[in-house]
Amino acid sequence: MYSFKGKEYPCCASLTMGIIGGKWKTVIIYHLIEGPLRYNELRKEMPAVTERTLSLQLKTLEEDGIVERKVYTTKPPLKVEYSLTDLGKTLIPLIKSIADWGNTVSVSN
Repeated sequence: MYSFKGKEYPCCASLTMGIIGGKWKTVIIYHLIEGPLRYNELRKEMPAVTERTLSLQLKTLEEDGIVERKVYTTKPPLKVEYSLTDLGKTLIPLIKSIADWGNTVSVSN
């Protein structure tokens, strides 16, 4: 049995999919590989995702320690950036492999 943040998973693959599974989490991580992005920048990269879904997925990734939310309050307007944490950066090879596989399948069809 594997556990992460108080949740139990039957195997290591289940744990990984519990963290990055779903339609948008992997896409969010993919777009953050190159560096921090503001919320609206992420929205532009992912026009098909609803604002509610993006907000919820970012919150979940933040709670799991994959994404960091940094708020700059030195002067208005409020600026919020999202970036990968050190734990999130360990997913980069996996996310790049998933993206490479998608490119391969897309080209072959």
